[in-house]
Amino acid sequence: MTEKEFEKQNIFGKGEENTAYARFFVGNSYLNPLTSANVRPFFANVTFEPGCRNNWHIHRAEAGGGQILLCVAGSGWYQEWGKEARSLEAGDVVEIPANVKHWHGAKKDTWFSHIAVEMPGENTANEWLEPVPEKLYSKL
Repeated sequence: MTEKEFEKQNIFGKGEENTAYARFFVGNSYLNPLTSANVRPFFANVTFEPGCRNNWHIHRAEAGGGQILLCVAGSGWYQEWGKEARSLEAGDVVEIPANVKHWHGAKKDTWFSHIAVEMPGENTANEWLEPVPEKLYSKL
């Protein structure tokens, strides 16, 4: 899928290049906040170019917390530590409990967007970890 074709499907828009978190991604990602930063839960459309994925990470929380992904366009992957990767398409929903190591991103040959919903909780924080190894990603 070309970027132009993808943008027709990506109804919430690609947004701006995600430079603030670029060090936690392989490839380029884009961020389009859909709510104000102080609104809880916070919603943002995250777009990944083909082959882009975020590092392994954990949404820490003592209570509550976690993240929900609402897939809106393109095709991507989600994987929890120790489990098989899950293919994602527009319309899929991923519920990520707090304190679960995981990653998500685009497939090698297509763009991907999801709305990320940061769930409220007690003492929440994102812990960014190592990149997804190319050897693992290339086998998907």
